[in-house]
Amino acid sequence: MTALILNLSPTIELTDEQFFQLCQNNRDLRLERTADGELIIMPPTGWESGNRNSRLTQRLGNWADADGTGLAFDSSTGFKLPNGANRSPDASWVSRQRLEAVNPDPHRFLPLAPDFAVELRSASDSLKTVQQKMQEYIENGLRLGWLIDPQNQQVEIYRPGQEVEVLRAPTSLSGEDVLPGFILDLTQILS
Repeated sequence: MTALILNLSPTIELTDEQFFQLCQNNRDLRLERTADGELIIMPPTGWESGNRNSRLTQRLGNWADADGTGLAFDSSTGFKLPNGANRSPDASWVSRQRLEAVNPDPHRFLPLAPDFAVELRSASDSLKTVQQKMQEYIENGLRLGWLIDPQNQQVEIYRPGQEVEVLRAPTSLSGEDVLPGFILDLTQILS
């Protein structure tokens, strides 16, 4: 099953507060909103994608705990991007310095793009749609992004001002200067 996209505009223009309340009232749904106001309802993933995403989130969280310079987030965390979109990457990280600068309400969506985000393509995801989402993150301030694509056994690396780097069947990924010392072992995630 693929995501359901509802074009609400111009009939309904959800305010940020209305979108937030819609998400709160439908906690069993995974909702996102594009910068154009389209509402995206994403289906749950299969168990294989769920297990891969769990491993990814666990490893990022373990590194973030040990490093201490920022916080890791799972796929249920909402980000209000500067372009107006509401997105929820599969895993993400934000530096404590940026969090302290915006001093966000901990019960609301984070009003910024993450420093680092990962999208793990599930069998139901369109590659083009996930690539567009990664590009949107970059355009809104993401410093490093990974699109992990088990179907094609590849990873796309997104960096601001650079062409997308495509790695075929890598065994690990480096967090580079955004996540110093973070090395993600892909053997149980990409395979």
